[in-house]
Amino acid sequence: MQDQENQAVPNPETDAAPAAPSTPDQQPSLEEQLSATEAKLAEMHDAFMRAKADGENIRRRAQEDVAKAHKFAVESFAEAMVPVKDSLEMALKVETPSIESLKEGVEMTLKQLSSAFEKNRLLEILPAQGDKLDPNKHQAVAVVPADQEANTVVSVLQKGYMIADRLLRPAIVTAAQAK
Repeated sequence: MQDQENQAVPNPETDAAPAAPSTPDQQPSLEEQLSATEAKLAEMHDAFMRAKADGENIRRRAQEDVAKAHKFAVESFAEAMVPVKDSLEMALKVETPSIESLKEGVEMTLKQLSSAFEKNRLLEILPAQGDKLDPNKHQAVAVVPADQEANTVVSVLQKGYMIADRLLRPAIVTAAQAK
């Protein structure tokens, strides 16, 4: 009889905390869900902080690369110009140059300079007589009467130059007057 009474009397220690679910159909307790969610949150926060740091590192490296590009942008052109300067200095060291040797030296130096321009995509703008006047590449300083179509190039007073697709200096030209 005592065994039956002990079984019937509720035990406050065992009844207050229900046993962990033993079947897979039951959902985890709120405490378990909370701890799992907190673990997920900590993991996501860590991943976010790492991604943020990576983004800042990429931005900083990109800024450094841009700064270096600006600083050393003319390096290739400068390397191409050094031999031209050397040639000019050597020409000045000659004690008694002849006209022919000076002319030959200047021609060789001009070839070096042209090669440096070509290598660095510095292109001449030299319109031919009769070419249509292009305000994006030519600057007409005078309009003269001519036996050709109006708004065409009559003569080139100074060559123009472009770097790649950007105008550095327009060609200075005279244009044909409308009849």
